[in-house]
Amino acid sequence: MAICLLVIHAISLPPGEFGGAGIIDFFVNRLDPEIHPYYKTIEEMRVSAHFLIRRNGDLIQFVSCARRAWHAGTSQWMGRDRCNDFSIGIELEGCDWLPFEESQYHALAALVTDLRRRYAIEAIVGHSDIAPLRKTDPGPLFDWSRLA
Repeated sequence: MAICLLVIHAISLPPGEFGGAGIIDFFVNRLDPEIHPYYKTIEEMRVSAHFLIRRNGDLIQFVSCARRAWHAGTSQWMGRDRCNDFSIGIELEGCDWLPFEESQYHALAALVTDLRRRYAIEAIVGHSDIAPLRKTDPGPLFDWSRLA
């Protein structure tokens, strides 16, 4: 399906901790559940994203935009189910209770600009917009006006 949606997420592994290898290991299915007690609770999950923006603004691509990533889960946008089929997932290293970094907003703006040049993007939404009963990210401290 044609890409028409960008989904903004927030993730930190372990929760509330930044800079470690947890997110990368999680997205490439090599997270060691023995490293942290929280990892045992997610060891069976298989999740991926197209992009991750670290706290310092570094951008890492995990999945080609031409392929489906498994970032949205059970989701719906404008009456369409299975948002993974028509969206690109962008993860920001963060959580609901801490603000995002200036460098992340700069990297996100540049990425969104590039993706809008390549695809007919109809909307940019949060994970909470497409799965409101189970997700809260990118959270209340994400500044949506920065993407305007």
